[in-house]
This record gives sequence, structure tokens and C-alpha cells, in this order.
Amino acid sequence: MIQLNQPGAMLATSSSISPKPALCVDLDGTLIKSDSFFDAVFTLFRRRPVTALLSSRIILQGKAAFKAEIARHVTLDPKTLPYNQPLLQHLRLEHAAGRDIYLATGTNEAQAKRVADYLGIFGGVFASQSNLNLHGNEKLHTLERQFPGRGFDYIGNAAPDIPVLARARKSMLANPSPGLAGRLRRRQVTIDRVFEDRSPWLIALLQAFRLRQWPKNLLVFAPLLLAHLLFDRQRLFSSFIAFISFSLAASAVYILNDLVDVEADRSHPRKRNRPFAAGDLSPQTGTTAMFVLVILAGALASRLPLNFSIWLGGYFITTIAYSLLLKKIALLDVLTLAGLYTVRIIAGGAASQVSISPWLGGFSIFFFLSLAMVKRYAELDGLRRTDQIPANERGYYIEDIEQLRSFGTSSGYAAVIVFTLYINNPEIGHLYAHAHRLWLLTPVLIFWISRIWLLAHRGKLDDDPVVFALTDYLSPVIVVIALLIVRSAI
Repeated sequence: MIQLNQPGAMLATSSSISPKPALCVDLDGTLIKSDSFFDAVFTLFRRRPVTALLSSRIILQGKAAFKAEIARHVTLDPKTLPYNQPLLQHLRLEHAAGRDIYLATGTNEAQAKRVADYLGIFGGVFASQSNLNLHGNEKLHTLERQFPGRGFDYIGNAAPDIPVLARARKSMLANPSPGLAGRLRRRQVTIDRVFEDRSPWLIALLQAFRLRQWPKNLLVFAPLLLAHLLFDRQRLFSSFIAFISFSLAASAVYILNDLVDVEADRSHPRKRNRPFAAGDLSPQTGTTAMFVLVILAGALASRLPLNFSIWLGGYFITTIAYSLLLKKIALLDVLTLAGLYTVRIIAGGAASQVSISPWLGGFSIFFFLSLAMVKRYAELDGLRRTDQIPANERGYYIEDIEQLRSFGTSSGYAAVIVFTLYINNPEIGHLYAHAHRLWLLTPVLIFWISRIWLLAHRGKLDDDPVVFALTDYLSPVIVVIALLIVRSAI
């Protein structure tokens, strides 16, 4: 045991002679709703992917050594960890009443000590070291040696805690894993109290899928729509399969992105409510869900032409590269985002076997580059308005904001120019009987692009611009006007 006032000491505190059982509490999944070890692993992958891969070889020396290696590279901020608030309140009340409380965890002692120092309610820490994984029976034996006649109460959350819970004077649970309470009852273990603090599992999982981002994948229908083949049932069905496949793959990458960004998200006023940052979903659940989504996306893609699978695979690999590396490189991040939007359109053409016009590709690149720029602009503007300094994980500085506005507005108007050149292209005569009427779309496009930049300048764009367009009261009106113009030109 480590006494907090004597780091490294292996003796019990003098208060251990008290007749009242010591109160021992687990850390991961119990005191905090997440798993600090997996959080640290994913954080290391975000910060230094190469170091993370090299560190993985240490696992051959045992889990305890691997935990120590990860703790050597990553320090999680105890201030932002998602604590189980009902449990924390209970522990503070017990501490105020003079109760001896100990942190007993399989987490590496360095991280456990930081949490204990921050909370200031623990008399000592029992934790894993480089040659000891304090887990299951090992934790039980440690506590029995430490409190031979006095005994202990214990608060845990998962199956590895069962041996300790079974020998505790009082057994309590915090956000227990499925089936744990039933297993304890079968062993005739009385559960004294349960501390619940988490959102419903299914709701949290659906939030992790980011279903509100799925409308972006409607771009796979663009080739079919622009070729006036939307009512071709076979092609429409193929496009629908492509939409679901892309959406599942995108959700898998969103989960990966949230896992590697978990520590950074906890310092963000809005992102800290995401399921993994808030501790409502465990990293293990996220990893499992990610692989299931990838398998389902691949299974659906196998029903479509091979070219679609190739584009889907390229999209998936690029988005992973974006999550781990590319989003940290200024300008390359927005170029990647613009390219990923365009890939959706190309993949949709591959699925429905409709050729993509180079005009559509050019328009898409410039248009979505403008939207990617406005997103970065809005983020920097939000920091500027609150006098915050960028963490520089995106590679941008506050002084870049005017240059980003220049880049973004130029890209938006370049998309309009590509569109006007397309209207003058004689080849569109076979699609539009009155192609000249498409000129009416030009002021519509200019208005929408200018408006979204104006709102960003006013500080009223606080979300992804594509998601904003789906919730903006005026955007549906603009879409209806555009569709009426196109219909009149056919």
C-alpha cells in the first residue's frame, strides 16, 4: 500500500487500528465511469502512434508491465475524468465522518496516485506496479494482508471484483456490469448498495454512431439524381445499399475518433458529453461495436460492384489516417475532408454504375473545401471570442482566422464558377431541354455560401456546416427553390 503522505511506503496508516472496517473502492468502472488504462492507450495512439505500436511489444512481459509502460508515456488529467457522482458524494461524506478510505485498483500506481491526490479523500492506495497486476484474487490477498482483523468493505463493478466482494464485510456496486448482481446473489453475497450514474446503454451506443451525421452519406445518391435516373429501381436499390454501407463505415470511424480523442474531448465544453468521454460507454464496448460495424459495412459492400468496395476501403483507410494524423496538419486536414465528401459521390456512381462528370467532381472539391474551411474558421472564432488559446492539435493559430476566411470564401465562389462553366457546356443538352434556366441557380448558390460564412463571422455557426444545413430553417426553402429551378430546366 502507498500512503499518500509517504510515496512508496508499504505500511498501513496508523488509523488501520480502528475497529470499523476500512472502505476500499475500485477505480476503473467504479469511481470513474471509464477505464483509465484503455483511455491512456487510445490517447497514446492519438499523440504518438509509432510509440504506441512500439510499446505494444511490452505486453509480452505481462499486463502489469504493459500498464506501467503506458503510464510512463501518458498522464491522464484527474480533473476531467468522468467520476461516478453519487459514489463520489458518498465517499466524501464517509471521509468527512472520519472513515478510512482506500483506493484499491488494477490501474498502475502512478495514475491511481494522481487521482487520489486530486480527490484528497484516500488514506492510501493499493495499485498495480510493473511486476504486480492487482486484479481479482491478487487484490483480495492484498486487502486481507493489510486488514487481517479489521476487515474491509468494498465497492466494485465487474466480474474480476467478485472474489473481493465475496469476502468483504459489506459489498457495494457502482455501475455494475450486466449479470454481476445475479452472480453475486448465486454466491449468496448480499449487495448493500448500488451507485448508478450512466445513460441507458442503447441510447449511448446510438449517440456514438452519430446518426445525425448519416445524412452526409446521401451524397451517394447524387450521381443517380443528376443523371435523372432516380426512378430506376435497380440503381436506386444499389444506391440505398451503398448509403447504408457508407453510414456503417462512417460510424465505425466516428467511434475510433471518439476513442482516441477521449482525453481532449473531456476538456471541451460540448464534446465532453460524448458517450466515451462521459464514461457512458466503455472502450471495450466501443472497440467491439467498431469491428461489428466494419464487418456489416463490408458485407453490404460485397453485394455491389467491386469499384464501390475499393472506394469504400479508400474512404475508411483515409478517415482512420485523418483521425490519427492528418487532422493535426493545417490545410491538409480540410483538403482531406473535401476529398472524403467527393469520394462519397464517386462511390455512389460506382454503386449505381453511373459515370461521374468531371464538372461534378470539380464543383464538389471546391464546394466542400469551403465548408471544411468554415468549420475550422468557426472553431477558431469561438476560441477567440472566449479568449482561449488553441491546443494546436489542429495545427491552426488564432491569427490564421482571416486567412482561413479568405481561403474558404474563395473556394465557395470557385465552386459557383465551375457550375457556371458546366451550364455553358453543350453536353448537358441531352439532360436539360432548357439548360439556360439553370443560370437561376447561380444566385441561389451564392446566397447560401455567403450566408453560411456570414453566420460563421457572427459567431452563430457552432456545428458542422452540413449538419447545420439540415437544421437551418432557411436551407430547406433554398433547396425547394433549387429543385423547382432544376425541374423547370428539364
